[in-house]
Amino acid sequence: MALMNGIFYVAIGGALGASGRHLVSLWAGRSLGAGFPYGTFIVNVLGSLLMGLLIGWLLTREGGDNLKLLLATGFLGGFTTFSAFSLDAINLLERKAHSPFLLYVGGSVIIAIFALWVGLIIARKVWG
Repeated sequence: MALMNGIFYVAIGGALGASGRHLVSLWAGRSLGAGFPYGTFIVNVLGSLLMGLLIGWLLTREGGDNLKLLLATGFLGGFTTFSAFSLDAINLLERKAHSPFLLYVGGSVIIAIFALWVGLIIARKVWG
């Protein structure tokens, strides 16, 4: 039953976060133009800031597991997965795990971009 409760919190938060990301992207496209991915940039930076504030606040509280599932995993995960990436990177830095930090950050960015590019090439060959 606890698993189902957790999934419920993540699902509700994720739906709200993804909806928020969509609204920010629409606003940014209309207000700032389509020449730069302003919407994605804004949600990545804002989501990372909010993740830091939320986790910092939750660390001062007892319990809060459902709130973390709703807001951190669900809402901010749906708003931007970059916030979870940023939290993981900071956790590595705070543990003074400098080599794993560099590998994680550099590898995630470079390999993820490369993987997307490979996926596009495959998709274009198969369906294009």
